[in-house]
Amino acid sequence: MNELMNAIVALRDEAQAAHLARFFKTGPGEYGEGDRFLGIKVPVTRSVVKEHWKGCSWDDLEECLASEWHELRLAGLLALVQRFHHAKRDPAEQQKCVDFYLNHLSAVNNWDLVDLSCYEILGTWYLTHDATLLYTLAREGKTIWEQRIGIVSTMQFLRHERLDDTYAIADILLHHPHDLIHKAVGWLLREAGKRDTQRLQQYLDTRCTAMPRTMLRYAIEKFPPDIRQFYLRQK
Repeated sequence: MNELMNAIVALRDEAQAAHLARFFKTGPGEYGEGDRFLGIKVPVTRSVVKEHWKGCSWDDLEECLASEWHELRLAGLLALVQRFHHAKRDPAEQQKCVDFYLNHLSAVNNWDLVDLSCYEILGTWYLTHDATLLYTLAREGKTIWEQRIGIVSTMQFLRHERLDDTYAIADILLHHPHDLIHKAVGWLLREAGKRDTQRLQQYLDTRCTAMPRTMLRYAIEKFPPDIRQFYLRQK
C-alpha cells in the first residue's frame, strides 16, 4: 500500500466500521451490497488526504480506487479532487484528472463517493466545456451511481447561477425507479430553488403529480409550510 493508504488504514475503527456498514446498506440485495468499511469518518479522511495528496502518483490513486475498502476509494477520490483544483492554471493536467475520473467510475460506487467528488471535478470542468456527457450519464449510465453523477455534477453549475442543466437533467431522471436518484434530483432541485424560487415553483406546477413523492419532498423542503402542503396535496 502507498503512503496515503497506510495513513488511512492506521486509523481503522472496528466499531465505527460496523455502524458505517449498516448506514451505507451493505447487506444482501441492498444498494451497497458487499462494500467494506474501515470505520473512518469523512472529516478524518479529508484531514489525512490534505496531508498526503501531494505525494500521490497516478499509480497511487489507481491503487486507492482499486481498493475493496470504502474509505480508501474515498481518499483516492478526494486526492484527485485536490490534484484537479490545484491544477486550475494547467488545463492539460485538469483534463488528465477528468479522464482518470471517467475511466474509474466503477470505483465511485456509493452515494457519498459520488457526492464528494463529481461536482468538484466534472461539474467544474464542464462549466467551461460541452456538458453533454452529464446528460449521457443521467440517461444511459450503467449504474445508479453514474446516473447520480449526471445530476449531482450540476451542483457546480448552480453555484455559478447556471440553472438550465439541472432542470433538464432532472427531467431525464423524473421517472427513475430508485430512491437514491429521487433524493439526488430533489436535492438539486431544492438547490436550484434557492437561486430562483419562482422558477422551481413553475417547474413543480407541471411535474409535481408525476414525480416520486421523495423527490418532491426534497425539492420543496425550503418552501413555507403552506406551499409545501399545497404541493404534497397534489400527490
